[in-house]
Amino acid sequence: MRESLQPAYLLHRRPYRESSQLLELLTAEYGRVGAVARGLRRRSRGGSPGALLQPFAPLLVDLSGRGELKTLAGVESGGGLAPLRGDALLSGFYVNELLVRLLHRDDPQPAVFASYAAVLAALADAGPIEPALRRFECELLEALGYAVAFDHDARAGVAVAASGRYLFEPGVGLCAQRTGAEGSSFAGADLLRAAAGDFTGTAGKAAKGVLRSALGELLGERPLRSRQLFLRRRERGGDDH
Repeated sequence: MRESLQPAYLLHRRPYRESSQLLELLTAEYGRVGAVARGLRRRSRGGSPGALLQPFAPLLVDLSGRGELKTLAGVESGGGLAPLRGDALLSGFYVNELLVRLLHRDDPQPAVFASYAAVLAALADAGPIEPALRRFECELLEALGYAVAFDHDARAGVAVAASGRYLFEPGVGLCAQRTGAEGSSFAGADLLRAAAGDFTGTAGKAAKGVLRSALGELLGERPLRSRQLFLRRRERGGDDH
């Protein structure tokens, strides 16, 4: 395989051997790709491409190799992006961790690539963070085949009623709350607002609870490191996602 200069983003990197790094990239054509970048920590008169390999920055990469781990043959800037700070930065790390944990390697996901670019742009614009994250989570689950139908009672097979209350049941979906059922319930009116794309106020809180359960079902028991960072920030007066 050798693809010349295709759009990509860096999701994660870690040291590899003496002067190289192992990369997790999100590419427009091949989805999540593992690659080795050789010699990034060596000094050179022309500078190192490692300076370009920063999270959240649009890249153009040249990849070679046939195995699961490709070789980074070249990298260029794919355009500027305002740096993320504070909660927006932590949210970016959260989104990256979701993709590394949930996407299979070499599985093309053009819709996810577009959603990722959109959520980064929203975070860089310093607008409301929570609605941007909820939209991304919804789009990611849909691309993976686990779309959440906020307006549908999965067990009864009917529309959500604005006056009802609902629970999210793993493997099933949103279901009307039954007498004596345990767990956090959500107002039907809030779920209907979320179904219409409104992730503000109480609708946003309901969507957050539902989506966290849906994502948790896929992520398993191992906690997200980015969420632990959010919790520490909340203890210092911030918020968590």
